[in-house]
Amino acid sequence: MERLSRSTVDGLDPALRPAIRPGEAGTGILHLGLGAFHRAHQAVYTEDAIAAAGGDWAIAAVAPRSRDVLDALLEQDRLYSVLTLDGADVRPRVLGVHAELLHAASDPAAVEARLADPRIRVVTLTVTEKAYRPDSAILGLLVRGLRARAATGAPLALVSCDNLPGNGRRLRELVTAELGESVVESVSFPSTMVDRIVPASTDATCATAQAALGLVDRAAVAAEPFSQWVVEDDFPGGRPAWERAGAILTADVAPWERLKLRVLNGVHSALAYLGALAGVPTIERSLALPGMRPLVEAFIRADIAPTLSPPEGVSVEGYGESVLRRFANPALRHRTLQVAMDGSQKLPQRLVGTIADRRAAGAVPRYAALVLAAWMRFARGEADDGSPLPLDDPLADRLRAAASSPRTLLALEEVFPPGFADDAELCAAIAEWSRSLDRHGVLGTLRALA
Repeated sequence: MERLSRSTVDGLDPALRPAIRPGEAGTGILHLGLGAFHRAHQAVYTEDAIAAAGGDWAIAAVAPRSRDVLDALLEQDRLYSVLTLDGADVRPRVLGVHAELLHAASDPAAVEARLADPRIRVVTLTVTEKAYRPDSAILGLLVRGLRARAATGAPLALVSCDNLPGNGRRLRELVTAELGESVVESVSFPSTMVDRIVPASTDATCATAQAALGLVDRAAVAAEPFSQWVVEDDFPGGRPAWERAGAILTADVAPWERLKLRVLNGVHSALAYLGALAGVPTIERSLALPGMRPLVEAFIRADIAPTLSPPEGVSVEGYGESVLRRFANPALRHRTLQVAMDGSQKLPQRLVGTIADRRAAGAVPRYAALVLAAWMRFARGEADDGSPLPLDDPLADRLRAAASSPRTLLALEEVFPPGFADDAELCAAIAEWSRSLDRHGVLGTLRALA
Protein backbone atom coordinates (compact mmCIF):
# COMPACT_ATOMS: atom_id res chain seq x y z
CA MET A 1 0.00 0.00 0.00
CA GLU A 2 1.20 3.53 -0.76
CA ARG A 3 2.63 5.80 1.95
CA LEU A 4 1.07 9.10 2.99
CA SER A 5 2.99 11.86 1.16
CA ARG A 6 2.60 14.99 -0.95
CA SER A 7 1.99 12.83 -4.00
CA THR A 8 -0.74 10.71 -2.40
CA VAL A 9 -2.55 13.13 -0.08
CA ASP A 10 -4.55 14.69 -2.92
CA GLY A 11 -6.20 11.33 -3.51
CA LEU A 12 -7.91 11.54 -0.13
CA ASP A 13 -11.41 12.81 0.43
CA PRO A 14 -11.17 16.64 0.61
CA ALA A 15 -12.43 16.56 4.19
CA LEU A 16 -9.37 14.56 5.22
CA ARG A 17 -6.72 16.66 3.48
CA PRO A 18 -4.59 19.14 5.45
CA ALA A 19 -5.86 22.69 5.77
CA ILE A 20 -2.36 23.89 4.84
CA ARG A 21 0.52 22.04 3.20
CA PRO A 22 4.12 22.01 4.43
CA GLY A 23 5.80 25.14 3.11
CA GLU A 24 2.59 27.07 2.29
CA ALA A 25 2.99 29.35 5.33
CA GLY A 26 6.18 30.92 6.61
CA THR A 27 7.66 29.57 9.85
CA GLY A 28 6.97 31.59 13.00
CA ILE A 29 6.90 28.92 15.74
CA LEU A 30 9.67 26.68 17.02
CA HIS A 31 8.37 23.71 19.00
CA LEU A 32 10.55 21.62 21.31
CA GLY A 33 9.23 18.06 21.65
CA LEU A 34 7.88 16.13 18.67
CA GLY A 35 5.81 13.66 20.68
CA ALA A 36 2.23 12.53 20.18
CA PHE A 37 0.71 15.20 22.42
CA HIS A 38 2.12 18.12 20.46
CA ARG A 39 1.03 16.60 17.16
CA ALA A 40 -2.54 16.04 18.41
CA HIS A 41 -2.88 19.32 20.31
CA GLN A 42 -0.85 22.49 19.61
CA ALA A 43 -0.26 21.47 15.99
CA VAL A 44 -4.01 21.09 15.42
CA TYR A 45 -4.83 24.46 16.98
CA THR A 46 -2.07 26.13 14.95
CA GLU A 47 -3.07 24.62 11.60
CA ASP A 48 -6.70 25.57 12.20
CA ALA A 49 -5.68 29.12 13.24
CA ILE A 50 -3.62 29.59 10.06
CA ALA A 51 -6.49 28.22 7.96
CA ALA A 52 -8.93 30.62 9.64
CA ALA A 53 -6.85 33.81 9.81
CA GLY A 54 -3.63 33.29 7.86
CA GLY A 55 -0.19 34.36 9.00
CA ASP A 56 3.34 32.98 8.87
CA TRP A 57 2.91 30.63 11.81
CA ALA A 58 3.98 27.24 10.48
CA ILE A 59 5.98 25.15 12.94
CA ALA A 60 9.63 24.12 12.97
CA ALA A 61 9.51 21.11 15.30
CA VAL A 62 12.47 19.70 17.23
CA ALA A 63 12.90 16.08 18.29
CA PRO A 64 15.20 16.27 21.35
CA ARG A 65 16.58 12.71 21.31
CA SER A 66 14.96 9.90 19.33
CA ARG A 67 14.76 10.17 15.53
CA ASP A 68 11.93 7.66 15.15
CA VAL A 69 9.02 10.08 14.73
CA LEU A 70 11.16 12.64 12.92
CA ASP A 71 12.29 10.11 10.32
CA ALA A 72 8.76 8.79 9.83
CA LEU A 73 7.56 12.35 9.19
CA LEU A 74 10.41 13.11 6.80
CA GLU A 75 9.51 10.00 4.80
CA GLN A 76 5.94 11.36 4.55
CA ASP A 77 6.87 14.92 3.53
CA ARG A 78 6.02 16.06 7.09
CA LEU A 79 2.39 14.91 6.78
CA TYR A 80 0.63 12.75 9.38
CA SER A 81 -2.86 11.94 10.56
CA VAL A 82 -4.70 12.59 13.82
CA LEU A 83 -7.35 9.99 14.59
CA THR A 84 -10.15 11.19 16.85
CA LEU A 85 -11.49 8.11 18.62
CA ASP A 86 -14.86 7.93 20.34
CA GLY A 87 -15.84 4.35 21.07
CA ALA A 88 -16.02 2.61 17.69
CA ASP A 89 -16.10 5.91 15.78
CA VAL A 90 -12.85 6.97 14.05
CA ARG A 91 -12.54 10.45 12.50
CA PRO A 92 -9.21 10.99 10.72
CA ARG A 93 -7.64 14.19 9.43
CA VAL A 94 -4.23 14.87 7.91
CA LEU A 95 -2.08 17.77 9.11
CA GLY A 96 0.61 19.67 7.22
CA VAL A 97 1.52 22.48 9.64
CA HIS A 98 5.14 21.40 10.19
CA ALA A 99 7.39 23.32 7.80
CA GLU A 100 10.69 22.07 9.23
CA LEU A 101 11.95 19.18 11.35
CA LEU A 102 15.14 19.35 13.42
CA HIS A 103 17.05 16.87 15.59
CA ALA A 104 18.59 18.42 18.68
CA ALA A 105 20.86 15.52 19.60
CA SER A 106 22.67 15.38 16.26
CA ASP A 107 22.52 19.07 15.27
CA PRO A 108 22.03 21.34 18.29
CA ALA A 109 23.58 24.26 16.40
CA ALA A 110 20.69 24.23 13.91
CA VAL A 111 18.18 24.43 16.77
CA GLU A 112 20.11 27.25 18.45
CA ALA A 113 20.23 29.13 15.14
CA ARG A 114 16.46 28.83 14.81
CA LEU A 115 16.01 30.08 18.38
CA ALA A 116 18.12 33.12 17.50
CA ASP A 117 16.22 33.79 14.26
CA PRO A 118 13.97 36.90 14.61
CA ARG A 119 11.43 35.28 12.29
CA ILE A 120 10.68 32.84 15.12
CA ARG A 121 8.33 34.75 17.41
CA VAL A 122 6.90 31.92 19.51
CA VAL A 123 8.65 28.92 21.07
CA THR A 124 6.39 26.21 22.52
CA LEU A 125 7.50 23.28 24.64
CA THR A 126 6.13 19.82 25.44
CA VAL A 127 9.17 18.23 27.06
CA THR A 128 7.57 16.64 30.20
CA GLU A 129 7.90 17.73 33.80
CA LYS A 130 11.37 16.25 34.31
CA ALA A 131 12.93 18.65 31.79
CA TYR A 132 12.28 21.65 34.06
CA ARG A 133 15.53 21.31 35.98
CA PRO A 134 18.68 23.44 35.86
CA ASP A 135 20.71 20.52 34.49
CA SER A 136 18.36 19.56 31.65
CA ALA A 137 19.61 19.45 28.06
CA ILE A 138 16.50 21.31 26.87
CA LEU A 139 17.22 24.24 29.19
CA GLY A 140 20.82 24.35 27.97
CA LEU A 141 19.59 24.48 24.37
CA LEU A 142 17.18 27.31 25.17
CA VAL A 143 19.80 29.31 27.03
CA ARG A 144 22.35 29.09 24.23
CA GLY A 145 19.78 30.09 21.63
CA LEU A 146 18.46 32.99 23.70
CA ARG A 147 21.97 34.24 24.38
CA ALA A 148 22.58 34.38 20.62
CA ARG A 149 19.19 36.02 20.06
CA ALA A 150 19.72 38.76 22.66
CA ALA A 151 21.78 40.88 20.23
CA THR A 152 18.79 41.15 17.86
CA GLY A 153 16.34 42.42 20.49
CA ALA A 154 13.61 40.58 18.61
CA PRO A 155 10.52 39.86 20.77
CA LEU A 156 9.73 36.27 21.67
CA ALA A 157 7.22 34.27 23.72
CA LEU A 158 8.45 31.09 25.41
CA VAL A 159 5.33 28.99 25.98
CA SER A 160 5.48 25.96 28.26
CA CYS A 161 2.72 23.46 27.48
CA ASP A 162 3.71 20.94 30.15
CA ASN A 163 1.67 19.90 33.18
CA LEU A 164 3.27 22.16 35.78
CA PRO A 165 1.53 24.72 37.97
CA GLY A 166 2.64 28.15 36.87
CA ASN A 167 4.52 26.57 33.98
CA GLY A 168 5.38 29.96 32.47
CA ARG A 169 6.67 31.26 35.78
CA ARG A 170 8.74 28.12 36.30
CA LEU A 171 10.29 28.41 32.84
CA ARG A 172 11.07 32.07 33.44
CA GLU A 173 12.80 31.26 36.73
CA LEU A 174 15.02 28.66 35.07
CA VAL A 175 15.93 30.85 32.09
CA THR A 176 16.62 34.03 34.04
CA ALA A 177 18.72 32.13 36.58
CA GLU A 178 21.05 31.31 33.69
CA LEU A 179 20.85 34.51 31.65
CA GLY A 180 19.72 37.27 33.98
CA GLU A 181 16.77 39.62 33.55
CA SER A 182 18.44 41.96 31.07
CA VAL A 183 18.94 39.24 28.45
CA VAL A 184 15.25 38.33 28.46
CA GLU A 185 13.76 41.85 28.50
CA SER A 186 12.01 41.21 25.17
CA VAL A 187 10.91 37.67 26.12
CA SER A 188 7.56 36.76 27.67
CA PHE A 189 6.70 33.51 29.45
CA PRO A 190 2.94 32.94 29.15
CA SER A 191 1.44 30.19 31.27
CA THR A 192 -0.86 27.63 29.71
CA MET A 193 -3.21 24.80 30.53
CA VAL A 194 -3.37 21.98 27.99
CA ASP A 195 -5.87 19.14 27.95
CA ARG A 196 -6.38 16.26 25.56
CA ILE A 197 -5.91 12.57 26.23
CA VAL A 198 -3.35 11.34 23.70
CA PRO A 199 -2.10 7.78 24.28
CA ALA A 200 1.28 6.70 22.98
CA SER A 201 1.06 5.59 19.37
CA THR A 202 1.30 1.85 18.71
CA ASP A 203 1.16 -0.51 15.76
CA ALA A 204 -2.62 -0.56 16.31
CA THR A 205 -2.70 3.24 15.83
CA CYS A 206 -0.93 2.90 12.48
CA ALA A 207 -3.26 0.06 11.47
CA THR A 208 -6.31 2.20 12.29
CA ALA A 209 -4.86 5.08 10.28
CA GLN A 210 -4.20 2.81 7.31
CA ALA A 211 -7.77 1.51 7.38
CA ALA A 212 -9.18 5.04 7.63
CA LEU A 213 -6.97 6.66 4.98
CA GLY A 214 -6.18 3.82 2.62
CA LEU A 215 -2.53 4.91 3.01
CA VAL A 216 0.31 3.85 5.29
CA ASP A 217 1.01 6.45 8.01
CA ARG A 218 3.91 5.64 10.33
CA ALA A 219 3.49 8.90 12.27
CA ALA A 220 -0.22 8.66 13.09
CA VAL A 221 -1.50 9.73 16.49
CA ALA A 222 -4.81 8.94 18.21
CA ALA A 223 -6.70 11.18 20.62
CA GLU A 224 -10.03 11.66 22.32
CA PRO A 225 -12.63 14.11 20.94
CA PHE A 226 -12.16 16.60 23.79
CA SER A 227 -9.45 19.24 23.48
CA GLN A 228 -8.78 22.40 25.47
CA TRP A 229 -6.02 25.00 25.48
CA VAL A 230 -6.06 27.95 27.87
CA VAL A 231 -3.29 30.45 27.17
CA GLU A 232 -2.15 33.60 28.98
CA ASP A 233 -2.32 36.25 26.27
CA ASP A 234 1.19 37.73 26.46
CA PHE A 235 2.91 37.57 23.06
CA PRO A 236 5.18 40.54 22.31
CA GLY A 237 5.94 39.35 18.77
CA GLY A 238 2.38 38.37 17.89
CA ARG A 239 0.77 34.93 17.74
CA PRO A 240 -1.54 32.80 15.62
CA ALA A 241 -5.27 33.45 15.99
CA TRP A 242 -5.61 30.42 18.25
CA GLU A 243 -8.93 31.70 19.56
CA ARG A 244 -10.31 31.14 16.04
CA ALA A 245 -9.42 27.47 16.54
CA GLY A 246 -11.15 27.21 19.92
CA ALA A 247 -8.38 28.13 22.37
CA ILE A 248 -9.18 30.31 25.39
CA LEU A 249 -6.94 33.40 25.62
CA THR A 250 -7.04 34.90 29.10
CA ALA A 251 -5.19 37.10 31.58
CA ASP A 252 -5.17 34.38 34.27
CA VAL A 253 -4.64 30.70 33.56
CA ALA A 254 -4.31 29.65 37.21
CA PRO A 255 -7.94 28.60 37.97
CA TRP A 256 -8.07 26.41 34.84
CA GLU A 257 -4.63 25.02 35.56
CA ARG A 258 -5.34 23.97 39.16
CA LEU A 259 -8.69 22.45 38.16
CA LYS A 260 -7.12 20.32 35.46
CA LEU A 261 -3.99 19.30 37.38
CA ARG A 262 -5.81 18.31 40.55
CA VAL A 263 -8.96 16.74 39.07
CA LEU A 264 -8.02 15.27 35.70
CA ASN A 265 -4.35 14.56 36.31
CA GLY A 266 -4.78 13.65 39.96
CA VAL A 267 -7.54 11.13 39.19
CA HIS A 268 -5.56 9.86 36.19
CA SER A 269 -2.66 9.00 38.51
CA ALA A 270 -5.00 7.38 41.02
CA LEU A 271 -6.45 5.13 38.31
CA ALA A 272 -2.98 4.36 36.98
CA TYR A 273 -1.45 3.18 40.27
CA LEU A 274 -4.48 1.32 41.55
CA GLY A 275 -5.14 -0.20 38.12
CA ALA A 276 -1.54 -1.31 37.63
CA LEU A 277 -1.53 -2.97 41.06
CA ALA A 278 -4.78 -4.75 40.17
CA GLY A 279 -3.23 -6.00 36.93
CA VAL A 280 -5.38 -4.05 34.46
CA PRO A 281 -3.50 -2.62 31.49
CA THR A 282 -5.57 0.45 30.61
CA ILE A 283 -7.22 3.42 32.30
CA GLU A 284 -10.78 2.66 31.15
CA ARG A 285 -10.50 -0.88 32.57
CA SER A 286 -9.18 0.52 35.84
CA LEU A 287 -12.18 2.85 36.08
CA ALA A 288 -14.48 -0.13 35.39
CA LEU A 289 -13.17 -2.14 38.37
CA PRO A 290 -15.95 -2.79 40.93
CA GLY A 291 -16.01 0.11 43.35
CA MET A 292 -13.48 2.28 41.50
CA ARG A 293 -15.85 4.91 40.15
CA PRO A 294 -17.42 5.62 43.58
CA LEU A 295 -13.91 5.83 45.01
CA VAL A 296 -12.64 8.45 42.57
CA GLU A 297 -15.92 10.38 42.79
CA ALA A 298 -15.40 10.55 46.56
CA PHE A 299 -11.77 11.59 45.99
CA ILE A 300 -12.94 14.51 43.85
CA ARG A 301 -15.80 15.49 46.16
CA ALA A 302 -14.14 15.16 49.56
CA ASP A 303 -10.47 15.91 48.94
CA ILE A 304 -10.02 17.88 45.72
CA ALA A 305 -13.10 20.12 45.43
CA PRO A 306 -12.57 21.94 48.77
CA THR A 307 -9.11 23.08 47.57
CA LEU A 308 -10.28 24.74 44.35
CA SER A 309 -11.89 27.99 43.23
CA PRO A 310 -12.88 26.98 39.69
CA PRO A 311 -13.34 29.34 36.75
CA GLU A 312 -16.66 31.16 36.61
CA GLY A 313 -19.48 28.90 35.48
CA VAL A 314 -17.58 25.67 36.19
CA SER A 315 -18.33 23.26 39.04
CA VAL A 316 -15.58 20.97 40.28
CA GLU A 317 -17.85 17.94 40.59
CA GLY A 318 -19.40 18.57 37.18
CA TYR A 319 -15.94 18.87 35.66
CA GLY A 320 -14.98 15.68 37.45
CA GLU A 321 -17.92 13.80 35.96
CA SER A 322 -16.92 14.95 32.49
CA VAL A 323 -13.37 13.73 33.15
CA LEU A 324 -14.62 10.28 34.17
CA ARG A 325 -16.71 10.05 31.00
CA ARG A 326 -13.59 10.80 28.99
CA PHE A 327 -11.53 8.23 30.91
CA ALA A 328 -14.19 5.60 30.13
CA ASN A 329 -13.60 5.92 26.36
CA PRO A 330 -12.62 2.33 25.38
CA ALA A 331 -11.00 3.39 22.10
CA LEU A 332 -8.12 5.22 23.80
CA ARG A 333 -6.53 2.21 25.53
CA HIS A 334 -4.35 4.58 27.58
CA ARG A 335 -1.91 2.31 29.41
CA THR A 336 -1.82 2.48 33.19
CA LEU A 337 1.96 2.00 33.13
CA GLN A 338 2.39 4.97 30.80
CA VAL A 339 0.43 7.25 33.13
CA ALA A 340 2.21 5.79 36.18
CA MET A 341 5.72 6.61 34.97
CA ASP A 342 7.67 9.56 36.44
CA GLY A 343 5.50 9.76 39.53
CA SER A 344 8.12 11.74 41.45
CA GLN A 345 7.86 14.46 38.79
CA LYS A 346 4.07 14.36 38.33
CA LEU A 347 2.60 13.93 41.81
CA PRO A 348 3.86 17.23 43.26
CA GLN A 349 1.58 18.97 40.75
CA ARG A 350 -1.25 16.45 40.71
CA LEU A 351 -1.61 15.36 44.33
CA VAL A 352 0.72 17.02 46.83
CA GLY A 353 -0.95 20.43 46.56
CA THR A 354 -4.34 18.88 47.34
CA ILE A 355 -2.90 17.18 50.43
CA ALA A 356 -1.12 20.31 51.62
CA ASP A 357 -4.26 22.44 51.28
CA ARG A 358 -6.46 19.94 53.11
CA ARG A 359 -3.95 19.57 55.95
CA ALA A 360 -3.73 23.37 56.23
CA ALA A 361 -7.52 23.35 56.64
CA GLY A 362 -7.23 20.76 59.42
CA ALA A 363 -8.61 17.84 57.38
CA VAL A 364 -7.00 14.49 56.61
CA PRO A 365 -7.42 13.82 52.85
CA ARG A 366 -8.39 10.17 53.13
CA TYR A 367 -8.59 9.31 49.46
CA ALA A 368 -5.46 11.22 48.52
CA ALA A 369 -3.70 9.16 51.20
CA LEU A 370 -4.87 6.01 49.38
CA VAL A 371 -3.28 7.27 46.15
CA LEU A 372 0.02 7.81 47.97
CA ALA A 373 -0.24 4.33 49.48
CA ALA A 374 -0.83 2.89 46.00
CA TRP A 375 2.18 4.78 44.64
CA MET A 376 4.30 3.53 47.53
CA ARG A 377 3.26 -0.05 46.85
CA PHE A 378 3.75 0.42 43.10
CA ALA A 379 7.32 1.57 43.79
CA ARG A 380 8.05 -1.79 45.39
CA GLY A 381 7.64 -3.28 41.92
CA GLU A 382 5.03 -6.00 42.43
CA ALA A 383 1.34 -6.19 41.45
CA ASP A 384 -1.33 -7.88 43.55
CA ASP A 385 -0.86 -11.15 41.64
CA GLY A 386 2.91 -11.10 42.16
CA SER A 387 3.80 -10.03 38.62
CA PRO A 388 6.61 -7.45 38.32
CA LEU A 389 5.85 -3.76 37.78
CA PRO A 390 8.44 -1.49 36.13
CA LEU A 391 9.42 1.67 37.99
CA ASP A 392 10.25 4.21 35.27
CA ASP A 393 11.20 7.29 37.28
CA PRO A 394 14.24 9.59 37.62
CA LEU A 395 14.26 8.82 41.36
CA ALA A 396 13.64 5.08 40.95
CA ASP A 397 16.41 3.88 43.28
CA ARG A 398 15.50 6.32 46.02
CA LEU A 399 11.80 5.55 45.65
CA ARG A 400 12.39 1.83 46.08
CA ALA A 401 14.40 2.52 49.22
CA ALA A 402 11.77 4.93 50.57
CA ALA A 403 8.78 2.67 49.85
CA SER A 404 9.19 0.78 53.11
CA SER A 405 7.08 3.21 55.16
CA PRO A 406 4.96 6.35 54.80
CA ARG A 407 7.44 8.43 56.78
CA THR A 408 10.43 7.52 54.62
CA LEU A 409 8.37 8.17 51.49
CA LEU A 410 7.19 11.56 52.74
CA ALA A 411 10.79 12.48 53.59
CA LEU A 412 11.66 12.67 49.87
CA GLU A 413 12.32 16.39 49.65
CA GLU A 414 12.17 16.44 45.85
CA VAL A 415 8.50 15.37 46.04
CA PHE A 416 7.08 16.56 49.36
CA PRO A 417 7.38 19.84 51.27
CA PRO A 418 9.07 20.00 54.69
CA GLY A 419 6.91 18.73 57.51
CA PHE A 420 5.03 16.01 55.65
CA ALA A 421 7.20 13.25 57.12
CA ASP A 422 6.44 14.51 60.65
CA ASP A 423 2.68 14.66 60.07
CA ALA A 424 1.51 11.79 62.26
CA GLU A 425 -2.11 11.88 61.05
CA LEU A 426 -1.12 11.80 57.39
CA CYS A 427 1.39 9.00 57.98
CA ALA A 428 -1.25 7.02 59.86
CA ALA A 429 -3.79 7.42 57.03
CA ILE A 430 -1.27 6.22 54.43
CA ALA A 431 -0.22 3.33 56.67
CA GLU A 432 -3.83 2.22 57.11
CA TRP A 433 -4.37 2.09 53.35
CA SER A 434 -1.01 0.37 52.87
CA ARG A 435 -2.04 -2.43 55.23
CA SER A 436 -5.30 -2.88 53.36
CA LEU A 437 -3.54 -3.00 49.97
CA ASP A 438 -0.95 -5.46 51.30
CA ARG A 439 -3.53 -7.77 52.86
CA HIS A 440 -6.44 -7.53 50.45
CA GLY A 441 -5.08 -6.03 47.24
CA VAL A 442 -6.84 -3.33 45.26
CA LEU A 443 -10.01 -5.33 44.62
CA GLY A 444 -10.42 -6.26 48.28
CA THR A 445 -9.76 -2.67 49.36
CA LEU A 446 -12.39 -1.40 46.93
CA ARG A 447 -14.89 -4.00 48.14
CA ALA A 448 -14.38 -2.84 51.73
CA LEU A 449 -15.31 0.70 50.69
CA ALA A 450 -18.60 -0.32 49.08
